[in-house]
Amino acid sequence: MKAYLAVLCLLAALWPRPAAAHETRPAYLELRETAPGVYDVLWRTPLYEGLRLPFDLRFPEEARVLGAPRTVAYPDWHLETWRMAVPGGILGKPILFRGHEATTAGVVARLLPLGGPERTVVVPPGREAAVFSGRPAGFFDFLLSGVRHILYGPDHLLFIAGLLCLVSGGRVLVETVTAFTLAHSLTLAAATLGWAEVPVEAVNAAVGLSILFLGPEIVRRLRGEASLTVRFPWLAAFAFGLLHGFGFAGSLTGLGLSRRELLVALLGFNCGVEVGQLAFVAALLGLWASVRRLGIRPPDWASYVPAYVVGSAGAYLTLSRTLVLLGK
Repeated sequence: MKAYLAVLCLLAALWPRPAAAHETRPAYLELRETAPGVYDVLWRTPLYEGLRLPFDLRFPEEARVLGAPRTVAYPDWHLETWRMAVPGGILGKPILFRGHEATTAGVVARLLPLGGPERTVVVPPGREAAVFSGRPAGFFDFLLSGVRHILYGPDHLLFIAGLLCLVSGGRVLVETVTAFTLAHSLTLAAATLGWAEVPVEAVNAAVGLSILFLGPEIVRRLRGEASLTVRFPWLAAFAFGLLHGFGFAGSLTGLGLSRRELLVALLGFNCGVEVGQLAFVAALLGLWASVRRLGIRPPDWASYVPAYVVGSAGAYLTLSRTLVLLGK
């Protein structure tokens, strides 16, 4: 019962709030140099629940737009393309990204210069400016993106918290976390490398459904009833982990990275997701242990509260995301 009180404290912080929700897919900027100092620009920003995020992209003052921009609206992205001239080229000059605190993944900017190596820069939410230099984005840039993705993604954390309510011992906990890790790593790799593709909005709705599924299962366990999920929580972790992997993949797919960059990004991002996931589990277990040491004795009915919080949050996410999927 004390353990469920610890879980409840974290679930209260994770309850999804539309006004404070964060998009975990990065925006993407591509500059392709077609002549000295002339670039074809592609600027793509993710939509959150059907709404465009408030990015403010600013180039150096000497940059001039050549022709009218073209805009294309997709179900989960807003895309703009135009041609731009920058006297002396864009190398070493700052590009500003304001307003991207609405996404925890920030911006991935890519430069394809004439006769030179490609350059990629990851711009986290805490930084406004990007400067293309000789250093490309590396393993640790994408590792930090993975950590931010998992720690700011309330749906994934709600699912992990729900799984922890189903485990009864250290061995089962290790099995469950390992199964979830293995499953989402498989589908993250498959989606990122282009071997499988699932619509983002459908994945988001299904992730909400996976959280909703855990609520009744937690109640069954508390009542001493048996079910496949209660007996083998690692099985549910693996099955739904495959689904969550497609959700993680939204941060890497469609960035136009080279094969080498993509492999580095995939490895770094996946490691970051694992670091964030293990940090969350450690925090939950630490809170759990603290509650036990304090000797708090909540009433019997309090042990059911996390189940209803998980189930209610899952129902909210499922309904809201299904409405977005249906265009409502």
